[in-house]
Amino acid sequence: MASMRNQGALSSSTSSRRWVYDVFLSFRGKDTWNNFTDHLYTALKQKGVFTFSDNEGLERGKYISPELLKAIEESKFTIVILSRNYASSTWCLDELAKIVECMKQIKMKVLPIFYDVDPTDVRKQMGTFAQAFAKHKKHFKKNIKKVQTWRDALREVANLSGWHLQDR
Repeated sequence: MASMRNQGALSSSTSSRRWVYDVFLSFRGKDTWNNFTDHLYTALKQKGVFTFSDNEGLERGKYISPELLKAIEESKFTIVILSRNYASSTWCLDELAKIVECMKQIKMKVLPIFYDVDPTDVRKQMGTFAQAFAKHKKHFKKNIKKVQTWRDALREVANLSGWHLQDR
């Protein structure tokens, strides 16, 4: 598998990239894994879509963050499952910032799913998203630029055309 990995810089063109994963799944596990994401992951696998999910895709004993960021870079598509508590996870927001960077630099396709949340609440960062960012603002007051990067990434992805799923 290591020979299949793209060793090029992030800025290399998409036409010359060799992808390791077809899809990277970004999700808040507590919100969606047992009732939606695992079903999506299984369906993608059954269709032959090579999908990275941090529930199965990380080697044990490896640092999570670098491994996740590398998997994002090595994926052709990302499905972002935006749920009520997605923004409360700094891991999810770090992933999202990397996803947006890849979307801009290597033209990664990003497909948002609004899972039991109103897309407007995500876009305008209202409700649970506002609550999460109020906490992040307090916790990261010495690195407010990081919080702004997360806000911008969330807004960017929420502005993409996606699917709005309510209790399904």
